[in-house]
Amino acid sequence: MSEEVTSSRANKKELWEWGKALGIAIVLAFLIRTFLFAPFIVEGESMETTLHNSEKLVVNKAIYYLQDPKPGDIIVFHAEQTRDYIKRVIGVAGDTVEVRNDELFINGKMVEEPYLAQHKEQAKAQGEPFFTNDFPPVQIPAGHIFVMGDNRLNSHDSRAIGPVAVSTVVGRAEFTFWPIGGIRITK
Repeated sequence: MSEEVTSSRANKKELWEWGKALGIAIVLAFLIRTFLFAPFIVEGESMETTLHNSEKLVVNKAIYYLQDPKPGDIIVFHAEQTRDYIKRVIGVAGDTVEVRNDELFINGKMVEEPYLAQHKEQAKAQGEPFFTNDFPPVQIPAGHIFVMGDNRLNSHDSRAIGPVAVSTVVGRAEFTFWPIGGIRITK
C-alpha cells in the first residue's frame, strides 16, 4: 500500500473522529439547554434591587422535576405566549396570601421580607406611605403559586394576573453571569 492511501485513510479517520466529537457536543448542548439549564435576560425593573435590567442569569430547569417551587425562590415562568417573567414565589397551593399595612401575611402569620428593606426605606424617604399596597386575602388553588416582584411599586405580578400555574414555570434563577462584575448567586 502506498503512503498516499495510508495518509488518506488516516485523514478520513481523523475527520470522522472530529465529526463524532462535534456531533456529541451538539447533542449534549441541546440536552443541557432543554432539560437542565438555560440563560435568561432580565427585562425591566420589577426585581430591583435583587436583579437588574439587562442582567443575564442561569435558570435551573431541572430543579422542579425533583421538587415544587417554594416561597423565596426566584423563578422564571411563561406569563404570556411570547414572554417570560421573573418573580419571587410568595405562596404555594393552599396558602392564603394578603398584604396589610405594608406587611405580608401567609395563612394569617406575618412573613419577614429582608430583600425589601432597601425599597421600603426609599419609599418612606420619597413620601410613599407603603411600598406594597394592601390587597385582600387570596387563596392559592392547587397547582398554582403566588408570585410578586421585589420592586412592588413597579411589578406586574400575581396581584394583577392572579396565581400562576406551576406548569408554566421554566425554572429557578440560580446565579447571574453578566455583567462580569455582577456575578452572584440569586436569592
